[in-house]
Amino acid sequence: MPAVPIKIISVANQKGGVGKTTTAINLAACLASSGRRVLLVDLDPQANATSGLGLEKLEGGSAYRPLLGEGSLLEKIKPTAFDRLSMVPSEVDLCGAEIELARADNHLQRLSLLFQPLAAADRFDFIVIDCPPSLGILTLNAFAASDHLVIPLQCEYYALEGISTSRRVLSQVRDNGINPRLNLLGIVMTMFDSRTRLSAQIVGEVRDHFGPAVFETVIPRSTRVAEAPSFGKPIIYYDPYNAGAAAYEVLTRELLQRLGEKEPQV
Repeated sequence: MPAVPIKIISVANQKGGVGKTTTAINLAACLASSGRRVLLVDLDPQANATSGLGLEKLEGGSAYRPLLGEGSLLEKIKPTAFDRLSMVPSEVDLCGAEIELARADNHLQRLSLLFQPLAAADRFDFIVIDCPPSLGILTLNAFAASDHLVIPLQCEYYALEGISTSRRVLSQVRDNGINPRLNLLGIVMTMFDSRTRLSAQIVGEVRDHFGPAVFETVIPRSTRVAEAPSFGKPIIYYDPYNAGAAAYEVLTRELLQRLGEKEPQV
């Protein structure tokens, strides 16, 4: 039987502080806990996803050198403490890739080429990419390599500014032939505060504007979700009974439904 193609999901928003890395970590962890084999690729030079899964930010440990044609991404894959969840860590040197890739041939397709041996090896069902909080060359490489885009959006008034730019770039990536298969899998509202009228108002406005593109699941603001990365754990392992853990598990089910997959086998 032929191998099922890897599903590649970029988690991106060029606006920082919207729960992007938290969403990438917890989606990857929930997918892995459902029985899928998952690779989380930390493409953000800040390396918050790396420390958030308890890995060290080691020089030479990231996708930086492979993106420049030096070595394989397979060599950079590290196991995590969590079943079926592996990672390509990040490091501060990844900042240099923005400059160096701009001078390289096929500079937007470098990550796509690095993923090809992963598909051939049939080691993973999903690749989740934590993109930098910008729309530079690293993020465009992620878009060019991905099948799907998930955009986290904080429940605050400035949220819509970031999403319109991300959607415009997505359209350009498709329309210019860089990656015609890329689609917006969904917008996930994060940091929802049920005590304020503002959060509910923002969610309503986003749903009115973007309709079914918005996931039904809303991620609540939670101190436990915020502190989990400092212990190197996704929220479902740090505090499995927390409302944020339940929300990410439900979001994962909704994501799998959108992909036409079966319910998670937790």
